[in-house]
Amino acid sequence: MVLEISNLTCGYSANNMILHNVSLCIKNGDFTGIIGPNGSGKSTLFKTITRLLSFKTGKIILDDEDITKISLKEFAKKIAVVTQNAITPERMTVHEYLYLGRIPHRDKFQFFDRLSDHETINTIMNETDIMHLKDRYISNLSGGEKQLVVIARALCQEPLILLLDEPTNHLDIAHKAKVLDFLKRLNKQKKLTVIIILHDLNLASEYCQRLILLNNGKVYKTGVPDEVLKYEYIEEVYGTTVVVRNNPMSNKPFVFIVSEELKSRVKHE
Repeated sequence: MVLEISNLTCGYSANNMILHNVSLCIKNGDFTGIIGPNGSGKSTLFKTITRLLSFKTGKIILDDEDITKISLKEFAKKIAVVTQNAITPERMTVHEYLYLGRIPHRDKFQFFDRLSDHETINTIMNETDIMHLKDRYISNLSGGEKQLVVIARALCQEPLILLLDEPTNHLDIAHKAKVLDFLKRLNKQKKLTVIIILHDLNLASEYCQRLILLNNGKVYKTGVPDEVLKYEYIEEVYGTTVVVRNNPMSNKPFVFIVSEELKSRVKHE
């Protein structure tokens, strides 16, 4: 297991525990989606894995090491993080920004970039198809372009795990597909372990190999999309009526919302 969480309980104060006895395992090379309604504990789990939030009880093992015993520099080599609203230096060029991802690999008194840093950055710009943006300022990028650049910066850390919080938020449908297609390609070609928080159940179903459904700070269900995205589970967790059918192209579960108007019409027919 590249990441193993056991009996995790944590929150923001002694009287405000959000996660309760959460246990889960992420295998090397998995593409795992974390889903659940607002307030279910997704963001708290994200903050705990990234060490922004300490935990009261439990254990997190990352690459066979206790997460609390890993130095921040070594931690940054193992996990790269893409937050929902990543803060980017607007007056940096894309090329300059990507060098921030190489900081964990610098020696203590290294003041100049190494040839290996140049090679890594150029390789990642080619792989992410952003070489044409190399000399553009971050402030001049579109939302979709900026998100790809932020992901590219994370990849420059050469991590074992890429952890993303809603990377497609605020993107149109074309850019959502472009970002997720790219992440899926990375996962398959490089065997990169991807853990992604998604609100959109249909995107999670289409792209994720495994899903973890959270509810009220606990793991409600985990498994492949067919096992997790059942209408009875979704209705219980989200408190709304849905219909689940299979996507005719991929055969993955697709969730349809049933509107109040339709429910009323069906009820009176």
